[in-house]
Amino acid sequence: MRDTVGRESGDAELIRVLHEQHGAALWAVALRTTADRGRAQDAVQETLLRAWRHPAALDPSRGDPRPWLLRTLRNVLIDEWRARSARPELLSDDPAGVGSGTTWGDHTVGDHADAAVQSWTVAAALDRLSTEHRTVLVECYYRGRSVGEAASVLNIPPGTVKSRVHYALRALRLALEEMGVAP
Repeated sequence: MRDTVGRESGDAELIRVLHEQHGAALWAVALRTTADRGRAQDAVQETLLRAWRHPAALDPSRGDPRPWLLRTLRNVLIDEWRARSARPELLSDDPAGVGSGTTWGDHTVGDHADAAVQSWTVAAALDRLSTEHRTVLVECYYRGRSVGEAASVLNIPPGTVKSRVHYALRALRLALEEMGVAP
């Protein structure tokens, strides 16, 4: 059994060798899958961490570890995608919490030109939605109305507003994807 210092240097060497031999392939797959350098880097690091935690999977008698690493990377990416997809869209009766913020996806809007292009893109995507979905999004996000206020203006129950907003956001996301924009 190695002592702590020997184990730490051996662990560092294992990670270094894995990264040296398989890092480029893992990076290429992760970047192609996510189209986001930061997320790809996080996925590769998580994959190497899982390899470090399961050294038996890297045993030379089992053959090349690359298939295991790629399968692990796939699982990491799926887990990350599921975590992002599972985040609920929150609505409240607080108008300050609805539609606030100046972010687009994971990026903060930097200048007026970017904001204008994003505004036109969202407007084009909104035109693809049904009247009910478009109307509820306009009331809640563009006019900044709370769920209760939007329900009153649209003459529908608050629960219907929440439901329509949920499905309208999903439809908007799909419309943006069809337009080649990754929200």
